[in-house]
Amino acid sequence: MNFAQTLAAAGAFCICATVGSANEFEGALRDFFSSDLAPITADAALISAVKAQNDAHAGLTEDEILSLDTDWRAAVDTGGNPQMASVLEGSHAEFLRTQKEDMCGLITEVFVMDNSGLNVASCELTSAYRQGDEAKFSETYGVGPGAVHISEVEFDESSQSYQSQVSSVIVDPATGSPIGAITFGVAVEMLP
Repeated sequence: MNFAQTLAAAGAFCICATVGSANEFEGALRDFFSSDLAPITADAALISAVKAQNDAHAGLTEDEILSLDTDWRAAVDTGGNPQMASVLEGSHAEFLRTQKEDMCGLITEVFVMDNSGLNVASCELTSAYRQGDEAKFSETYGVGPGAVHISEVEFDESSQSYQSQVSSVIVDPATGSPIGAITFGVAVEMLP
């Protein structure tokens, strides 16, 4: 039985804990990743979406990537743009929303990045399009298969919860090579 099934069977509950640093939750976060989140990273449709975006963005320069990120950040305040729509709509984003909903509040956000750290799909609007300059990307995609990065615990205004971001590499099963990364926001108060 996975965590979401256990939570549903037991009814809604919250395990209260003193939130200080990611280290006090790291073991539980790693266990939760291994049991419930790692299978999501191997979803064939997500892998195909990441590979397609990698192909489409293969020729982007650093300046072009920064320009895309600048456009995204400006659109956050103005109501969106086609680039945001491609990340937040469609079957890949819907798949991520379903995964989030199935976790009964334990997951606060999920987003997938390509090999440049650019958003491919997300269940929530991110403040930036480019994640490639952050540890969630550099300490996963930059390290290689099997890498998992766990952030410090921070209060997330949008979900009104203390969360840690758990990030991992997305690997092409045909080659074993990293092709992107995924980040899950986890509400640490809800960890078993």
